[in-house]
Amino acid sequence: MKLKTTLFGNVYQFKDVKEVLAKANELRSGDVLAGVAAESSQQRVAAKQVLSDMTVADIRNNPVIPYEEDCVTRLIQDDVNETAYQRIKHWTISDLREYVLNDEVTSDDIAFVRKGLTSEVVAAVAKICSNADLIYGGKKMPVIKKANTTIGLPGTFSCRLQPNDTRDDVQSIAAQIYEGLSFGAGDAVIGVNPVTDDVENLSRVLDTVYGVIDKFNIPTQGCVLAHVTTQIEAIRRGAPGGAYLPEHLRQ
Repeated sequence: MKLKTTLFGNVYQFKDVKEVLAKANELRSGDVLAGVAAESSQQRVAAKQVLSDMTVADIRNNPVIPYEEDCVTRLIQDDVNETAYQRIKHWTISDLREYVLNDEVTSDDIAFVRKGLTSEVVAAVAKICSNADLIYGGKKMPVIKKANTTIGLPGTFSCRLQPNDTRDDVQSIAAQIYEGLSFGAGDAVIGVNPVTDDVENLSRVLDTVYGVIDKFNIPTQGCVLAHVTTQIEAIRRGAPGGAYLPEHLRQ
């Protein structure tokens, strides 16, 4: 596995797959703050070049978190379809990108191949794609999901309404929900990121979100992010949550 490349006369060396994946990201403030971002646009391009020459097997065999140390890694690795993987393991990430974008490759073709990919291989392909590539390739991979609404259908666009408030003021949150709904937002989910993670605050915000959903019989999903133990206790005390249905859909 090659971890270095020469770009405009400069040699760029990376220590492992994890660093290549991080440096190949587009510039993000979070990556900069975490100290994992590329140090320059040239280094970013070099990382993308190294990544594009890696094989599917290179990335699967070198997960970001070792198989022995992480249950999520084990779950992903164990779920790989070995028949599909054996077919594509020697493909480079560049080959995989070209396959996805090939006009003659169908959704069914991609559906088979994707069974042989780990999440990190998928991420690697995305890192060497342009926005246009992602749009075109994504169109071949429809993901249709249904809860209170159906999202992912051709010709449709769904979005999250995120009515956050720095004080978790429920009146402010409700006002933002109404404003967002007036623009047609929130059909994917009305989701709040509260500042304070405690049962009482979570319950207030959940009651506010689902109160609006119920009042207007809105066929959407609600979500208030909090630690799972906080969520469980709030629901135990009667807060709405889980597979929640608006009043008009419960009949």
